[in-house]
Amino acid sequence: MTEPTLPVVSSSPPELSVAAVLGLSDKGDVEWARLRGLQYSSLAKIAFYRVFSHALLAVFVALIYLDSVGFIGIGVWMALLAAVHMRGYRIDVALADTQRRRITRGELNRQTKTAVMSALVWAGAIAGFPYFGTDGDLMALLMIVALMVAGSVFFYTAAPIGILCFSAIISAAAMIPLGMDGYWLAMVAVVLMLVATIVGTIEVGRTYLTARMAEAMVTEKEEVVSLLLREFEENEADWLWQVDPSRRLRAVSPRFAFALGRSQESIEGCPLLEMIAGSKWESGQFPPSMHDLAERLKNRENFSNLLVQVSILGEERWWELSGTPMRDEQGRFLGFRGVGSDVTEQRNSSEKIAYLARYDTLTQLPNRLQLTETLGEALRYAAQWRSRCALLMVDLDRFKSVNDSLGHLTGDKLLAQVSARLQSLMGENQLCGRLGGDEFAIVIREVNSPTMVRDLAERVIQRLTEPYQVDHHTLYVGASVGSAEGPRDGYSVEELMRNADLALYQAKDMGGGEHCRFEPALHASAEERRSLEVALRKALGRNEMLLHYQPVVDARSESVVGFEALVRWNSKEHGFVSPAKFIPLAEDTRLIVPIGKWVMRKACEEARNWPDHIKINVNVSPEQLLEPGFHGDVVEALAASGLRPERLEIEVTESIFLRDATVARTALEQVMALGCSVALDDFGTGYSSLGYLRKLRFSTIKVDRTFVQGAAQGSKESLAIINAVVAMASSLDMTTTAEGVETVEEADLIRNLGCDKIQGFYFGRPMLAEDARKLFQIVRELRA
Repeated sequence: MTEPTLPVVSSSPPELSVAAVLGLSDKGDVEWARLRGLQYSSLAKIAFYRVFSHALLAVFVALIYLDSVGFIGIGVWMALLAAVHMRGYRIDVALADTQRRRITRGELNRQTKTAVMSALVWAGAIAGFPYFGTDGDLMALLMIVALMVAGSVFFYTAAPIGILCFSAIISAAAMIPLGMDGYWLAMVAVVLMLVATIVGTIEVGRTYLTARMAEAMVTEKEEVVSLLLREFEENEADWLWQVDPSRRLRAVSPRFAFALGRSQESIEGCPLLEMIAGSKWESGQFPPSMHDLAERLKNRENFSNLLVQVSILGEERWWELSGTPMRDEQGRFLGFRGVGSDVTEQRNSSEKIAYLARYDTLTQLPNRLQLTETLGEALRYAAQWRSRCALLMVDLDRFKSVNDSLGHLTGDKLLAQVSARLQSLMGENQLCGRLGGDEFAIVIREVNSPTMVRDLAERVIQRLTEPYQVDHHTLYVGASVGSAEGPRDGYSVEELMRNADLALYQAKDMGGGEHCRFEPALHASAEERRSLEVALRKALGRNEMLLHYQPVVDARSESVVGFEALVRWNSKEHGFVSPAKFIPLAEDTRLIVPIGKWVMRKACEEARNWPDHIKINVNVSPEQLLEPGFHGDVVEALAASGLRPERLEIEVTESIFLRDATVARTALEQVMALGCSVALDDFGTGYSSLGYLRKLRFSTIKVDRTFVQGAAQGSKESLAIINAVVAMASSLDMTTTAEGVETVEEADLIRNLGCDKIQGFYFGRPMLAEDARKLFQIVRELRA
């Protein structure tokens, strides 16, 4: 809801100085033109009484001096006084609306002139009339003047500067006849009277003005509350609700009636729970959230942001309600009042993102996170009841050739059919999921017979070996299966998965289409790994590692904004080794730590050869991130290369949260403190830690290529997920990078979906450092 722009209202009136009370200062924390308006707006109410009081006192003076001064003198004097006060009356009445507008300096001066002119007319009478009368007449005149001054102090407090001017002139005039007649004590009394008048005027004026300011603040606060309530009511997503002690709706707002799909008159006095329960009211089969709401209302408890499943005109919706009990001054319960909003769309989006965290979008199967959770539960059950569980790792044979020959789109469709066949083979206590790529896993919660694992593995191989029809192509792929049983082959999830993976390697080495159980004597795959490990330990010393750089472009301008550094290994013994093969090995043996440190340093050094706005993205493995010296490695690489931290972006995968999430978060926060940014790679393909998206201020979320290609095929789920990720990233002030963009159609689609950056073969394959520099040289030549 958009917040209105409102005046800031102080909680209490400020302390007023003498100058502020008199209107002589325009400085301070209060808007002084408005302050004068509050002060002088009440003059209109007493304007008539002021004219009447002066007229009445003038009549008394006339009665005293009419015989001695004469009719003409008294008449002229009273005419002048009347003219002055008629002018003042018009000015005072014109100030009636200054409480709602700004009073001008001219208006303030004109009002003060009225007081001065009135004082001068009275001073003429005080100074002149006593020459024609007796001392008794003078005393009577002075009593009238004293009454007039005292009355002004207490009844004309809205214009203190006018009172002071009037009193000073009158007092000066009164001392003239007293001084000429030698009434020195009387003169002193007049001076004391003037001092008391000044002090009284200032204090009474301060009290009056403070009270007026307090009234204005209360009024402003009431206006603020009214404005907020009015805007809240006008917002299309929120409403106010109120029920009486019997939980019947009262004072139904238009917006609440609209949310219920009914008119205000038809639901006034109806039970709240009946209105939102729909058809479930008759059966009494309420969702748990409805019972929770009813319990809160029954117990007269405050509740806030309570999610309630409601039924509105047959449609299931989700509301978020907050409520507070109402009580009168005697503490009697009057009902509930609260606010609510329809959060159905937000909840649906959250459910989609939550689905993304636990399921593989391409195949609709559980992802690695859900598989590992299920396997952990199976191991705990087996340990408790001394039973057995099993894990089967399934890898497709010849799938790479399908991808290479027919493209990734056909490969993805094939994976979808494979997942459907696997799902059809699952029985009770069995769960299959996708680990990534063409690798699947099956968890058997309880192994009931010695041949159960073997029989299931054979059915999987047989079923997945049958031909597939994909886009008018008949495809043949096989499957290899490796299995391990718990707790015999491992007591933990990691151990069991590793041993099943070793068995799978053995099955692949046997030519595929085979099932291999894990055995301690399994050496074939382990020997290969050992050989690679030995070579990998020497790779850095032999300068066998090199970096390739894949460009990352701006989705709108298609200009290069960065490069992702990709490590490659050209071994003297094994030749070119695929990253998919040696990087997992490096992580298992912790060789990824020195390799990652080398990659960080070399990538930063090469980035110094690029324009200042180009970023370098460096992948960091969980093993490297959890090293105590990781922060120091980043500092060392930046210092040695002279690269500004803002140009380095660390890329991490969701697997960092599978181990010590606290250490990982601390390490990333230290890197961010340096000024580097952090990107979350392959979002949605593994452990999607939505909580850490909020806690860790990632700069970028990288959308996995499977979603990009699914969206290009028109998959509603992929489109919805990309939209959800883009919206989530935007709300968290993050950017999005789409990976695996290979065609112009995919690039246009991703651009229209709102992704900020694009990476893929369409814009550039991974290239050597020299080729990356040539890109900038070509750009400079074209500009020249």
